[in-house]
Amino acid sequence: MRAGVAVVTGAGSGLGRALAIGLTRAGMRVVGFGRRAGPLAQTAKQSEIGKFSAMVVDVSDANSVAQAFETIANDIGPVTILINNAAVFPRRDFLDETPETFMDSVAINLGGVVACTDAALGQMTKTGVGRIMTVSTFADVAPVSGSAAYSVSKGAVRVFNRALIADIADRLPDIVVNEWMPGMLATEMGIKDGLDPAISAKWGAKLALWHDPALTGSVFERDVEVLPPRSLKRRLVDMLLLRKPKPARYLGGA
Repeated sequence: MRAGVAVVTGAGSGLGRALAIGLTRAGMRVVGFGRRAGPLAQTAKQSEIGKFSAMVVDVSDANSVAQAFETIANDIGPVTILINNAAVFPRRDFLDETPETFMDSVAINLGGVVACTDAALGQMTKTGVGRIMTVSTFADVAPVSGSAAYSVSKGAVRVFNRALIADIADRLPDIVVNEWMPGMLATEMGIKDGLDPAISAKWGAKLALWHDPALTGSVFERDVEVLPPRSLKRRLVDMLLLRKPKPARYLGGA
């Protein structure tokens, strides 16, 4: 899907910047959300000329998000792709958190996804076509120390994604919704010896441009689909019926 406009949140640095740049190089018109104008300007410099627009938007502010999406639709074009990427990872021990600081992280990591998804769907439901990809993580499965707010909020995002699919997948099958985990990256939120975000973003951009209703509900890690676990009963039934398990899908050479 290369028609319309792609919105990438957290486009001022790291993975978000790399995703925005990659999409512009694939011919997509991109609007990047970020909290600071300076970093977004750097993203614009590295993007294809005329393909990137910067918007200073705090995704935790639902009213600002709604106004931004309305501006995009009026001034640039309808939003057809949303990549929910913006997140914060304050790395605070829970004993050093307050309820206020904890919920500040939740407001960005979860609230931002909810606000942007709601605003995007306001446009996508008019045509019944769209693509929503949320950058996800396994942090909720095995939280590390100092990650309580991050792990809780990102885990809630995964639940939200499944609930969203339960609500719209049958009625609006051409609005494709799925999750993508980019891997451990060499970014401010990642690790020093992690993967170059530009490499991971090639897979993410390719997945975001892949419009196939069969992708709804899927989870990809880096360039390969993560299949849900199969129960012992299901495995035995498949063996008796000589059915082969569904193969994982690959993004291939991005």
